[in-house]
Amino acid sequence: MALPVDDDDVPLILTDDSTGLGADTNRDDIPNENGGGYDIITAEVVVTPDVRDYRPSYGSLKQVWEMNYQEAAIYLQEGENNDKFFTHPKDQKALAAYLFVHNHTFYVMELISGLLLLILSLCEAPAVPSLRLDIYVHATLELLALLTVVFELGMKMRWLGFRTFIRHKRTMLKSSVLFVQFIEVIVVLIRQTSHVRVTRALRPIFLVDCRYCGAVRRNLRQIFQSLPPFIDILSLLLFFMVIFAILGFYLFSANPLDPYFSTPEDSLVSLFVLLTTANFPDVMMPAYSKNSWSCVFFIVYLSIELYFIMNLLLAVVFDTFNDVEKRKFKSLLLHKRLAIEHAFRLLVSKRRHNGISFKQFEGLMRFYYPRMSARDKYLTFKALKKSNTELLGIEDFYNFYEVTGLKWKAKRSGDYWFYDLPHTPFLIFKGINILVKSKAFQYAMYVVIAVNGIWILADTLMIKDGVFFLRIVPWSYIVFLTIYGVEMLLKITGLGPSEYFTSGWNLFDFLVTIFAFVGIVVLAFDMEPFYFIVILRPLQLLRLFKIKRRYRDVLDTMFELLPRMASLGLTLMIFYYSFAIVGMEFFGDVLYPNCCNNSMVADSYRWINRTIGDRTVIQGYYSLNNFNNILNSFVTLFELTVVNNWYIIMEGVVSQTSHWSRIYFMTFYIVTMVVLTIIVAFILDAFLFRMNYSRKNKDEEDENGIVFETEVDKAEIDRLLEYNKQNGSSSFEISGLVKLSSRMANNDQLKMVFIGRRLRTKSDLSIIMYEEEIQEWYEEHARINQMQQDQPLECILNSNTHLPSAELRQRSQTVT
Repeated sequence: MALPVDDDDVPLILTDDSTGLGADTNRDDIPNENGGGYDIITAEVVVTPDVRDYRPSYGSLKQVWEMNYQEAAIYLQEGENNDKFFTHPKDQKALAAYLFVHNHTFYVMELISGLLLLILSLCEAPAVPSLRLDIYVHATLELLALLTVVFELGMKMRWLGFRTFIRHKRTMLKSSVLFVQFIEVIVVLIRQTSHVRVTRALRPIFLVDCRYCGAVRRNLRQIFQSLPPFIDILSLLLFFMVIFAILGFYLFSANPLDPYFSTPEDSLVSLFVLLTTANFPDVMMPAYSKNSWSCVFFIVYLSIELYFIMNLLLAVVFDTFNDVEKRKFKSLLLHKRLAIEHAFRLLVSKRRHNGISFKQFEGLMRFYYPRMSARDKYLTFKALKKSNTELLGIEDFYNFYEVTGLKWKAKRSGDYWFYDLPHTPFLIFKGINILVKSKAFQYAMYVVIAVNGIWILADTLMIKDGVFFLRIVPWSYIVFLTIYGVEMLLKITGLGPSEYFTSGWNLFDFLVTIFAFVGIVVLAFDMEPFYFIVILRPLQLLRLFKIKRRYRDVLDTMFELLPRMASLGLTLMIFYYSFAIVGMEFFGDVLYPNCCNNSMVADSYRWINRTIGDRTVIQGYYSLNNFNNILNSFVTLFELTVVNNWYIIMEGVVSQTSHWSRIYFMTFYIVTMVVLTIIVAFILDAFLFRMNYSRKNKDEEDENGIVFETEVDKAEIDRLLEYNKQNGSSSFEISGLVKLSSRMANNDQLKMVFIGRRLRTKSDLSIIMYEEEIQEWYEEHARINQMQQDQPLECILNSNTHLPSAELRQRSQTVT
């Protein structure tokens, strides 16, 4: 393949700049033998000048290409991050701000300021006693964090422009919260005393808006998108609850011994709590003791509300969630495709308008992936190029996102890592390879693991007097660990370190075995603080689930869900934080031992010592479930989430404050029910998706991920090395090429095969699952684009469906 070293061609699409080197003010005077083209940046028809007329009108050809490279890289980044195209930088100042905002230093600054504002709740009144800070100190820290947020928003406004900035709903919400909190912290500094600050519950928005919390924003968006059908079913649930509350009041209020239905309010609250089953059967017993037929009321209520409507709620949310997931995948897929099309038009030239040469691709990657080596850029280009031509066509370029994430390694000359060893070692390692891949070896290890599990269970049942750990290492521990260690070494030597550690199961076995060896050291040297490591031994039993494919699918789904579950957990923690702040402001210091003496739950708060036989039992622990600081509030809210006896906490607070306090607890239950229902729907969707994928794709090598293979010869490497030297590439960038060229020369290799590998994502699985529908989406996408290009210029500029901004984008000169 020839490398275009002296490519003096002109870009097909020209990017204006505002530095004086830009296009003439009268663009119609520029000659163009092809009649111009459609500019996807300015959304207008522009002409393409001839080469001989280019430099007088547009300055340096290299500078314009550099601007196009950077413009294309920004479009691709917007496609990858799902950023809307109307946020594209429009001029030189906007570009500088865009580049500043889109770097990891700025991301870390956002993250630190957001976390600092949340952490301050540990130090502000009511503070954790050991972390309390003076008002001046924590208010000053808060002011500094808010000033950092002001700077961040200022840079974003400089990048987006004022009109686009005020159109961005999340940014405007963040600005409003910032304004309120800024005034509050100034008041605190002036008065030198704290006051009721419920608005602190809105602080998580500063963390959610951080780039690193994109998954949390998607979760919140998904929750809001699932709300309409959820609210419909919730309204139905509350309707039946009100009907049964009225009926219960008329049926049971005459009973003076029944405190649950004495008033309409008590009746409604009791049935709300009954929906969580936290007060059942206590709520039924007074009525049941008077008339046994009263149980019919409660059976019918629970059957309708708990077993029918609640399950219907889950079904509706799951259906909505599934539809939202599919629409989200479609939207992101088409958004990436559109970004690729924009970038492609900026990278093709007038002479070669059907494809991208390596020179243009290398220029793009300098901005899109600056740390990629020259070797990997070339391998990525070759992996994308499916045709025999020297150019990347648009169909090849559509695979850009799938290929750029590959990690490239040279393929071994044989099927085994020990292929080049002398004959005798080769035979030894080949025998080990055959052994570890045999079914007999695998099932023998399953038997060992099963025996080990039975042995651990027997040891556990024989523990007496609470002595869990002996001061000597059990011989069974040494025997089984030796077997696991030998298995690990055999697999590493037989498969090779590279192949061994690319398997998730092998990596799991390795970590568990290493922890087991650490456990022996802990026991041998009586390192009591680290005894928890010994408890990890039973994790080896998880390997038994590899025997059956369904078990493997369940565990694979679980491991795939871990990153998303972490983001869902963080989403739940954000709700916890907001409710904890509100709880501290209104219910701080209201619960304490021996409180609530005039309520139904007084016994739960009465701190007494009782002697039962030879043991002394302390009662009244519920006073620990309070809102005295942020940590206690989180524990209390978790107990409310579990819903077991949660009404005791609610009634305790109500007895000390007002019956309106119930609104807080009921609202919290409904909100957590929404979030937890979304989590359950997510788990169901992921599991069913995995099952359907497994049925459709029988490939047992799925755990190898996405693999590309490409071949290069010595002449290509030498030309590539010469090309990079002529273009002034640094020694660091071409060091890999130099080593590769020397290696091939020393081994007299004319060709070398490289393998690119990356982990398989859910997006990859979705592409396989929705393969037929994706083609329909692409056809629809192409029709819409064709219709937009066929419209008159005035219609395009006035159309809301045209994704790039309709404003003229004057771009700055790129300085390299």
